[in-house]
This record gives sequence, C-alpha cells and structure tokens, in this order.
Amino acid sequence: MGVELAVREGELLWTPSPERVAGANLTAFTAWVARERGVRCAGYPELWRWSVEDLDGFWQAIWDYFGVRVSATPSAVLGRREMPGAQWFPGARLNFAEHVLRAERPGTDAVLYGSEDTPLAGVPWEVFAGRVRGLANGLRALGVRPGDRVVGYLPNIPQAMVAMLATASIGAIWACCSPDFGWPGVLDRFSQLDPKVLFHVDSYRYGGEERDRRDEVRAIVDGLPSLEHVLRVPSTLDEWDCAPPEYFEYTHVPFDHPLWILFSSGTTGRPKALVHGHGGVLLEQLKLQHLHLDLRRGDRVLFYTTTGWMMWNFLACSPLVGAVPVLYDGSPGHPDLDVLWRLAQDSRATFFGTSPSFVNLVRQAGVVPRERFDLSPLRVVMPAGSPVGPDITAWFYENVKPDVWVATGSGGTDCCTGFVGGVPTLPVYAGEIQARSLGVAAYAYDERGRSVVDEVGELVIAQPMPSMPVRLWGDRDGQRYREAYFAQYPGVWRHGDFFRINGRGGCFVLGRSDAMLNRHGVRIGTAEVYRCVEAVRPVDEALVVNLDLPGGGFFMPLFVSLQSGHKLDAALEAEIRGRLRREYTPRHVPDRIIQVPAIPRTRSGKKMEIPVRRILLGAPVESVADPHAMADPGALAAFVEFAQTLHPRE
Repeated sequence: MGVELAVREGELLWTPSPERVAGANLTAFTAWVARERGVRCAGYPELWRWSVEDLDGFWQAIWDYFGVRVSATPSAVLGRREMPGAQWFPGARLNFAEHVLRAERPGTDAVLYGSEDTPLAGVPWEVFAGRVRGLANGLRALGVRPGDRVVGYLPNIPQAMVAMLATASIGAIWACCSPDFGWPGVLDRFSQLDPKVLFHVDSYRYGGEERDRRDEVRAIVDGLPSLEHVLRVPSTLDEWDCAPPEYFEYTHVPFDHPLWILFSSGTTGRPKALVHGHGGVLLEQLKLQHLHLDLRRGDRVLFYTTTGWMMWNFLACSPLVGAVPVLYDGSPGHPDLDVLWRLAQDSRATFFGTSPSFVNLVRQAGVVPRERFDLSPLRVVMPAGSPVGPDITAWFYENVKPDVWVATGSGGTDCCTGFVGGVPTLPVYAGEIQARSLGVAAYAYDERGRSVVDEVGELVIAQPMPSMPVRLWGDRDGQRYREAYFAQYPGVWRHGDFFRINGRGGCFVLGRSDAMLNRHGVRIGTAEVYRCVEAVRPVDEALVVNLDLPGGGFFMPLFVSLQSGHKLDAALEAEIRGRLRREYTPRHVPDRIIQVPAIPRTRSGKKMEIPVRRILLGAPVESVADPHAMADPGALAAFVEFAQTLHPRE
C-alpha cells in the first residue's frame, strides 16, 4: 500500500539543492539579465516584481534571450497598453511553427508515441519535419491561405501535431476536438469557424475497445457546409502521402495573427472560441517551459491529455525548448493504473504531468510507482487541472520519488499558459503553488478592487500578457470579450477563480469564484471542502454548492459519491460534518449531505459546480450544460432529480 502522511498546508516538503539552483535555467536567465540589462535581482520575488513593473524591459529580454526570428522587426514592445486591446510587438512578422521546427536535429527523435495497442516508439526528426513541410505545401495546393481555418477530429497522435504545425506554418488557423466528442459537441465548436479543411480519423481505441466514429464524421461534415476538403488521417505517419519538399518557406505573419482557436469547457451554453496569436503563444511557452519548468534539450515530456485540452497545446510546444513530447493515445486506466507510470519508465521521462483526479485514483488503488518502476530520470512532476491539496503534494514525495520537484501549476485555456506555478529555485510547501509566474501581474482582489494578502479574493491579472486572447471568434465588437473578463474590474482581467497569496508569495487557487461558497459574508473555496471530505473513507468524490435564498438565507448541500458497495449513513454523515467543523469552521459544514452515483465533470476533469448550482436554482439542464462537453452526461440526472424536491411543481 502507498505511504500516506498527515501533512498540513504550508509544511515544507522539498528544498532544491545548491547544485540544482546553480544549474537551473532561471538562474542563468537572472545572471543574463544582470549582465546584459543591468537589472540585478537578489531573488525570485525581486525578479518577478521587475517582470510586472517593467513590461517593456522584461518581454524584450525574453525576446532577445530566446532569439526570436523575424522577417520584420517590431517598432516597440507594447504599442497600446490598455486591456482589452493591448498591442504587443507591433510591426513584427514571424511564424510559430518555424520556432518549433528549429529544434530539428537529424538522427534524434522529434516525438515519442505509444497507445493501447502500439508499443512506445520514436518518430525521427527527418520524418516528422518532412511530413510537416510536405503537408503544408499540400494544404497550399488545396487553396488554403493565411487566415483560413483548418480543423481536426483527432486523438493524441503524432499526425495531430503534424497537421497543427503544417497549418500554422502557412498562416492558417488550427482548431481541434478529440474523437471522444460526439458530433453535436464538435459542431458547437467548429460551426463557429466556417472551416475550409477537416482532418479526421475513422476510429480510436480506448479502454481496450475500438470505437467507430464514421457516423460522427459524416454528421460533422454534413453540419459544416464551408468545408472544401475532408482528409482522413492514416493510422501511421509512414502511410501519409506528404513527402518532404525540396524547397519550403514559412509564411511570416503579424505577432497577433491567429495561430489556433481553443474552446472554453462548454459547460454553460456555446463554448467561447478563444483566438491565440503566433507571437503570444511563442513567448509565453518559451518562458513557461524553459524558466518555470526548467525544461531543456533532450528532456522527455509526458503529460496525459487529449487534443481537446489546452495541455495538448502545451505538450506540442515542448520542442520550442528542445524537449521531446511523449504522446499517449488511450485510457490512463487500461489495462491497469500502471500504464502511465510504465510509459514514464519506458520513455525515460524527465517531466510527468497529470491531474489530481488521476493521483486520487492511484492512491485509492494503493499503487506505489517508486516500488514498481525505474523513475530515476524523473526530475519534475506537474499536477494541474484542478486544485491540489497538501496530501497530493506529499504523495509524490512519499510514493514517486523523494527528490522530485513538484511544480504545481494553474492557469487557463483562456491565455494558454500558467498564471502561477513552479519556480526551480524555491522550496515546495504542501498544498501551495510556489509563486506567481514571471510577467504575470496576478493578485487577489476584494470586492472593492483592492489587492489583499492572506485573504481569499478574485484572481485578477492587472497588466497585459502577450498570450491573452487576441479576440473571441465572431465577437466583432469585442462585447463578449469585455463581458467575460473585464466587466467587474474595468481594465483588469478577472479570471473567475478564487485566489489567495500568502506573505511569502505562495499561491492557492481555490476553485471557481462563480461557484463561491459565501455564508454569512465568509467566502469559502470549494477546494477546502473537497480536500477535507475526500479524505474520509469511503468517500470517492464530492461536490458542494451554496444557494442564496430569498430573504438573505443560504442553503449549502454537499453531494458525495462513495466507493462501490457503500451507502451514506448517519455515522458517515457525522464523520464528514465533524471533520469539516474541526479542520475548518462551522460555516464549512453543509446543510445536507446527499449521495449521488457520480460527480459530474467536464472532459478535462473539472467539477461542474456552476451548472449544478444553476440546476438547483431551477434552470433546465439543457440550458446550463452541454452533454458533449461532459465526461459522463448521465451524471447530472441525480442533481436534476434533487432539484425537483427543491422546486416542486405547483
């Protein structure tokens, strides 16, 4: 069985050795800034402060340090500074894909790939880069021009990366859905874009089953009248007829020219189509992966994801720093929960990323990776996707590797980067994200728009970032963009998460602020409740919401799913209530505890607190949740049934 230690929030778990600090990419960058720019910082807090107070100086340093290639030089770092509408590097012309492929080294692997029925193998750079250039010329021959949309219905396979990079290299715009999406969910997304080309597979394998998607593809094609070309992707790169050309030229585009479109989770209405630019993604990912995650040439980067989650885009960016992405197509639990750890061993992964929900599954199964696998190359693990409690942080040190660096991160699809995350030169404390990221002016704001420390507030970004969305697709006057992010604090990005910063700069992302638990004026992050309740056996998962009642009252139900064969009884209820009262406050204790078969989640693993809250307030389920964006569409049925007891029909 795995080792489980009782740890408290803020307990010191790991300190980087002097050798590790000296060899960190961040240390080299700090020295370069002092030598080349005359900016001397005694430690990370000073470096961060400079990065958000002198945006021009910091981002010019990032540009110069990484040697960004352009065919036309920018006239400034920032033209317009106001948000929304900040103008970065006006006049610059560049191409994102060119920077990814400049990592090309013949005789080495560009990508490692494995699936449920395919052993792990490498894709040599000669093959990978040749296919990108050949496919790009093929798209040009089909009439695809800069600004045209090219979409994919593809699993996490090398062909998806090739198609994305080929699209980007000619200035067209990429968007993708994973094939576990049903056709209505795909059309909710792609129909907004009027795409010209669709790449697709006919089937994918998951959980030991081959899943035919030909009917879904037909429905998608029928629903996209703008399509001019529908291209089936073969099962291997070798079968793809896109031979490398003798001559190839990248299309250089303005800094903010659309690179790809990512979609919000789609839990409430039609998903927002977030447009990200070539230059913004390039600079943010260079900074994030090299300085904050300490990745370098030859590293092997494994993050379990699908093509429909932002982390796939993160993974596809890893060659920017010379790292090798490790792609896996299949279930993380088939044939058992060892599959990803075995992949980490076989790929000699130096970086392993996963979600806290996967860690909880592994914990409950008693899997101890360090006892079963050789993880000696592993330097960094990054839990991301939902709040990470102290027990999750400690679990990695006790069950994976005692000298691993747990670089917890949090950011968003909205900006395609991390707002807060790892710093290789700082200690790791239980349940705490190490610091705010360079160039990210993240603060906790109270209702009056004042920055607070050691208090829960709204996560805001007070200064522009290069990878903030260029716009929302189809939002011609920018109204939806302003309403989504700038309505509460004009000129300041409100992200929609509860956030706390402590005195040493450690950060805590405490769940969506729209799902706020506000009882008698005290704001409670849902992550606190989950951390406590999900430590009670046999609780599997929990979801809590708070409803404001007429007359100023509150009703806070807690929903729990239990391990197989268990039922909620008076003793378990008493244990949950007592633990919440002991570990937090009486305000954390729910008004009712209800057992449900499953906790609803989006496909990217986020608990659907906001849709559940709206259902309990009486909204019809079809108006608040897209079943095609859910991991298990049936999981909302119990909540609809419970809502009927709160709102009986006259």
